[in-house]
Amino acid sequence: MAAKLIVFAACVASALAQYPAPAYKPAYSAPAYPAPKAYAPEPAYAPAPYNFEYSVNDPHTYDVKSQSEYADGNGYVKGSYSLLEADGSTRVVEYTADDYNGFNAEVKKIDGGYKAPYSAPAYKPAYPAPAAYPAPAYPAPAYKPAPYKPAYPAPAYKPAPYKAY
Repeated sequence: MAAKLIVFAACVASALAQYPAPAYKPAYSAPAYPAPKAYAPEPAYAPAPYNFEYSVNDPHTYDVKSQSEYADGNGYVKGSYSLLEADGSTRVVEYTADDYNGFNAEVKKIDGGYKAPYSAPAYKPAYPAPAAYPAPAYPAPAYKPAPYKPAYPAPAYKPAPYKAY
């Protein structure tokens, strides 16, 4: 029997040896991208001195605000801005910033001043409040449920005997 098996294996091996193994060809090949270009570092510019300010006073939208800022050429910045709050007060923020102390701000609130020529409407509910009724004069019902009694007796539980397999 072993001789027949060896002869059969030799025949199969000689039949397969006639044909070369197929070359592996992947179904998808990733596209080749070029290497990223080296970018030059962005030049560092020294701080430039500047000064600006603006203000808005719009009577139709009650938008009242302003800002001003100054910077010397050495990294020190000083400025302030203000705006009109909804309650008629003015918020004023004065700030400074530099490389040593960081950003520091002082907030002030100035009461009064500008008042809007309108006022918010008073709240009125859309329906009247419900009437307050007195508590009922009759006593609460005295309800006692009947004790629970099952309709059928519960079946006795008997576990199945243990069988080792």
